[in-house]
Amino acid sequence: MKVLVTGNKGYIGAVLCKRLVEEGFDIAGLDTGFYEDCVFFKTDCTVAQISKDIRSVTKNDLLGFDAVIHLAALSNDPIGALNPQLTSDINYLASVRLARLAKEAGVKRFIFSSSCSVYGVAGDKLIDETGALNPATEYAKSKIESEKEIAKLADEKFSPVFLRNATVYGISPMLRVDLVVNNLVGWAFTTGKIRVMSDGSPWRPLIHIQDISSAFIAILKVPRELIHDQVFNVGQNNQNYRVREIVEAIKKTMPECEIEFTGEHGVDTRTYRVDFSKFNDTLGPYFKSEWNIEKGIRELADIYKSKNFSEREFLGDKFIRLKKIKYLIDEGRVDQDLFWKKGEAR
Repeated sequence: MKVLVTGNKGYIGAVLCKRLVEEGFDIAGLDTGFYEDCVFFKTDCTVAQISKDIRSVTKNDLLGFDAVIHLAALSNDPIGALNPQLTSDINYLASVRLARLAKEAGVKRFIFSSSCSVYGVAGDKLIDETGALNPATEYAKSKIESEKEIAKLADEKFSPVFLRNATVYGISPMLRVDLVVNNLVGWAFTTGKIRVMSDGSPWRPLIHIQDISSAFIAILKVPRELIHDQVFNVGQNNQNYRVREIVEAIKKTMPECEIEFTGEHGVDTRTYRVDFSKFNDTLGPYFKSEWNIEKGIRELADIYKSKNFSEREFLGDKFIRLKKIKYLIDEGRVDQDLFWKKGEAR
């Protein structure tokens, strides 16, 4: 099977592509390259590359592919808030356009990387795919609108599927420390303090980066009728945690660290405890979770130690997506209003 992965040079994409190659898939990547110099460690995985903005994709770029895994996006809530219209243009309008072009090009399976953040302010009760959508951010809104419009393209030849992913953590060659577990372990290792900027009460569902990669691979392998035009929450029911429970798990692994609740962000209204039963019941023969938070924390702590990860690196612009975008703007390497790389054809 020939598969195009958009955002292949990102945090998830770098891990997923290596896994796909190991599984024997014929892989190509498409990425604008905003974070190409944000390498935490080198990987020996190379794939055919299309270097362009997702908004510049043409039908010809998509010819010959059996499936598209669409990861490319402005990747989190802070970047979404930086320019809400741009978030809509890239995460929503460009995603829908990509799906239409993929359908015209004869792509059979379109896997859209959505997010459990679409549930937003959901409270303590487990929420499944039929639950109310209550997005609190532009990022989450863009995911909802994309799901709705791409679903309209589904037919007997074009099969979209929507993966509402739990919050990802774990090691990638393209590390991000603006994700909750990676961030808290980073504080612990580089400063000796697990620094929590909220009151620690919000729920967050978690999934390790290797498990989310396994989920995408499973979706490529399963019979079409099991997943066609469906939404799946992707994660494990026993991996829903309050932020303070994540802190406690880190403390057990790194007992020398202090815990500091700064409270500077107050009460985080984004709280969602997610039911993942549908995904695990449907994909059971094809997917097995291999990771839990304790194992993931140890992995992070070990590699931070092996890389002698410093506080300066941790707080710098290399591994925090919002800081990197602002750096590129300040350096004149991307257009501030449109986030186009300078010199790129539009």
